Amino acid sequence: MYKFLIAITVMLPTLIEIIDTSVVNVSLDHIRGSMSAGIDEATWAITAYLVSNAIVIPITGWLSRLMGRKNLLITSITMFTVSSFLCGSAWSLRSLIFFRIIQGIGGGALQPLSQAILLEVFPPTQHGLAMAIFGVGIMFGPVVGPLLGGWITDNWSWRWIFYINVPIGILSVLLTLLLIEDPPYMKRIRQKIDFIGLSMLALGLGSLQFVLDKGQREDWFSSPVIVTFSIITVVALSFFVLWELFSERPIIDLKLFKDRTFTTGNILMFFAFFNLFGSIVLLPIFLQKMMGYTAWLAGVVLGPGGVATMLALPIAGALIHRTDPRRVLVFGILVSALSTYMMSHFNLQTDFWSFVWPRVVLGIGMGFLFIPLTTMTLSHIPKEKMTEATAMYNLLRNIGGSVGVAYVTTMLSRRAQFHQFRLVENLTPYDTNYFIAKGRIAEILSYKGIENIPPDALIYNELLRQSSLMAFTDAFYLLAVLMIMVLPMVLIMKRPANISTNIPTH
Repeated sequence: MYKFLIAITVMLPTLIEIIDTSVVNVSLDHIRGSMSAGIDEATWAITAYLVSNAIVIPITGWLSRLMGRKNLLITSITMFTVSSFLCGSAWSLRSLIFFRIIQGIGGGALQPLSQAILLEVFPPTQHGLAMAIFGVGIMFGPVVGPLLGGWITDNWSWRWIFYINVPIGILSVLLTLLLIEDPPYMKRIRQKIDFIGLSMLALGLGSLQFVLDKGQREDWFSSPVIVTFSIITVVALSFFVLWELFSERPIIDLKLFKDRTFTTGNILMFFAFFNLFGSIVLLPIFLQKMMGYTAWLAGVVLGPGGVATMLALPIAGALIHRTDPRRVLVFGILVSALSTYMMSHFNLQTDFWSFVWPRVVLGIGMGFLFIPLTTMTLSHIPKEKMTEATAMYNLLRNIGGSVGVAYVTTMLSRRAQFHQFRLVENLTPYDTNYFIAKGRIAEILSYKGIENIPPDALIYNELLRQSSLMAFTDAFYLLAVLMIMVLPMVLIMKRPANISTNIPTH
């Protein structure tokens, strides 16, 4: 019973932090209107949070040694809770952006800390169960966030998407004070602060997140700003890696990547969330832009996928103790790839349930992927290094999601232009089919008494719709191909020796 109370304690703040990474997206227009800001200015409320969050995640292990893990957890929850209240009370866009930076700093450590504590409290034979509990927040948060944010904004006010965090945060602090204790190897250690390593990491990850978030809007490398920040990213992170390898007290122990299972698992998780975030960003855009769905109805399409994940997680957690986890992982990857392949067959006549089922399949696939992948990736890491390992794992997961979103939005724009260029080649007055279609449309418009719409305009609008449709299907198809391509990497991973005693270890 005690370990489940611990699970509730660490997952409460983690869940609201994950939800907060996406909840602002649907409220952005209301925030922009109430603060008389442009859309580009308002998006800084999202970018500021993502940048500060990305910087804190990888240094969670180092901060745990500096402050003590319990102290860091309480500090993080308190900072997140207070800044949530301040975000809701923001009087200007600048103040909101500043408080979102503080909120991102407070929330950054919550995911790796909660994962490390769960893996410590639950014995190795129940790590699948522990990761199922953690996976509920990780997988369900991105689905619940937009739905919850849209409902609160429509029925109350955008400020309540932040205020609602306050009572949950207070409860989390009280539970942490009562239930969480540091093991001997996680007590506070006096150590020098590596200002150079810390500065390079913050500069590199902050610049990377800026490039990923703003790249498509700025037309990527045709923008001097994106080029500049890309150079800063490469230089800062390269210098950071070299510095940390030779540092006596590194902020991040890069030697963890000597473990092939840990390294491979991080790469697989990167592509898993590349697929997940890419598809759950594309799907609502397709539904609203191509099919005319409302934001709420698009959210309803996504919802069953989150439920499917919650059902799949405990099943996967039980299966990895009865069979080789690599088999479960292969199944999860194949099902995830199948789901995006199903999405690549969407058309303008697709009905509601035909949109829901591929999302449900993706939810099942991610549930069966997340549990064995996380369990195997962290299975060979010593307990005293677990917080650092989970920090890197969560960082790669988040970056994978950000890269996936940047990739699919860019792909959508570029492929739409490509298909538009190819289709327009046949729209000439000398093409027989075009001439016939134009004549029939003119007859229909005349019959209905519509004289102010030229047939050429209707034909061109339909061309734009068809080119956008083909761009969406291309993007979904490429996501499926990428998932299949990483499948051989599963063979590199070693099965945990201590996960079960009733199956062979080789």
